Amino acid sequence: MSLNAYLTFGGTCRDAMNFYAECLGVELEMISTFAGTPAETYVPPEWRDKIMHASLRYGGVALMASDGMGPGDVTHGGFSVSVQATSIEEAERLFAALGAGGAVTMPLEETFWAIRFGTLIDQFGVPWMVNLDRPM
Repeated sequence: MSLNAYLTFGGTCRDAMNFYAECLGVELEMISTFAGTPAETYVPPEWRDKIMHASLRYGGVALMASDGMGPGDVTHGGFSVSVQATSIEEAERLFAALGAGGAVTMPLEETFWAIRFGTLIDQFGVPWMVNLDRPM
């Protein structure tokens, strides 16, 4: 069994997933538009080149996303995508990359539970946590 995050964007999924793949240093596993699928008939004509499904894998965990079924306001709240770093350098690189064009909500710093921890909202409105655990 696995538990993965699935994000919905209001038309910016392609840009967001390409940005995440670049930040995380991975390739997109899949990116599929509505065009040419049975779902094409359920979206407005101008939405057919939007993303029906996209996925990438980081550390064995999938991050999946789509543009939804048509235009509309999308807000991301009540959750954060959490990424676990393996070194201080990686935590700092991830935090800087994911935060480009976004807003830091807690600077990346040492905490009582982590060597580094910080939070941000990326340029697509998605909240992230970057964490580097202390050895137990």
